[in-house]
Order: sequence, then C-alpha cells, then structure tokens
Amino acid sequence: MDKLKNIDSELFMFFNGKHNAFFDVIMYWASDKLFWFPLYFILLLIIIKLYKKKSIGVLIAIGILITLCDQTASHLIKNTVKRLRPSHEPALENLIHLSEAGPGGQYGFVSSHAANAFGLATFLILLLPKQFNWLKWAILIWAILVSYSRIYNGVHYPSDVIVAAIIGILYGYLVKMLLLKFQPNSRI
Repeated sequence: MDKLKNIDSELFMFFNGKHNAFFDVIMYWASDKLFWFPLYFILLLIIIKLYKKKSIGVLIAIGILITLCDQTASHLIKNTVKRLRPSHEPALENLIHLSEAGPGGQYGFVSSHAANAFGLATFLILLLPKQFNWLKWAILIWAILVSYSRIYNGVHYPSDVIVAAIIGILYGYLVKMLLLKFQPNSRI
C-alpha cells in the first residue's frame, strides 16, 4: 500500500509541477462548476429538442445520476477513507502548486468533480444518437479536462480522479440502463 501511495504522490508531483501562467487560468476555470453552465444549457436544449416530452425522464435520470455520483464521492467515500488532499498534506506543503481556488476541503479521496463529470459524460455518450458523435467526443474531453484540472490545481491525487472516474462511469451506465427499463420501446 505504501508503494502505491508513493507512486500516486510522485505522479501528482509530476502533473502538478507542469504549470505555467497560461494553463493556470484555464485549469482554474476548468474546475469551476459555474463556468460550465453554458455547456449544460446547450446540452439541455439538445436533450429537449431530441426527446421532447421524454426529456423529463432524461433530466430526472441526470438529476439522480449527479446525486449518486456526488453523494458517493463527497460524503460516503471521503468521510469513510479520510485521506488528506495533497493541498493539506504536511509533507507536500511547500512543494505543490495550488491554484487561486484554494486548498479545498480536508479530504480528497475521491474527487466529486471527476465522478460527476464522468458520470454525466458516460450517460450522455450512451444516450445521444450517432449524429452527435462530435458532441460525445467533446463531452469526453470535457470530463478529462475537469478531472485533470483537479490534479493540476493541487487538490487531488491521480488515484482520487481515476477511482472517481470509474465510479462515474459505472453510475452513468447504471442510470442509462435504468432509464431504458422505465422508458422501454422509446427512442432513448
């Protein structure tokens, strides 16, 4: 276990150390949930246009998905594991690059940003028809960017993000399958 923690810390220091003034701004905003509201609004419009009355079920499914991802990451796992964020780790105190957003809460395993982003990305990638393959790629890149920004900004180790991404992918798949079960024989 110590060897894995050392590898995680070394990877964190490598990725966190690759900062510059240009990417500092981009990664700060990539981690800001409010910054992505225009994207969410565009996705909302696409869902409503594609699924019309059935979009209510899709939006309820997304609400359930985000709640599952967020509560699992932010409350269940973080409060059980209680692993300090790198920004709160005394051994890394003067070694890390921390963004203007600050150090975040005390515990970091797992990243709720990454769980939420990958959950939504997986759900939408499975939901949207082939004509939106370009958007599927954009959503995947968005999830990766949000997740990577958490390491870059100094508030998560790579394992925090990787495990959270797996959780998000699993929940995204599960919620999509449940949506199909409750809306059979539909275009969804």
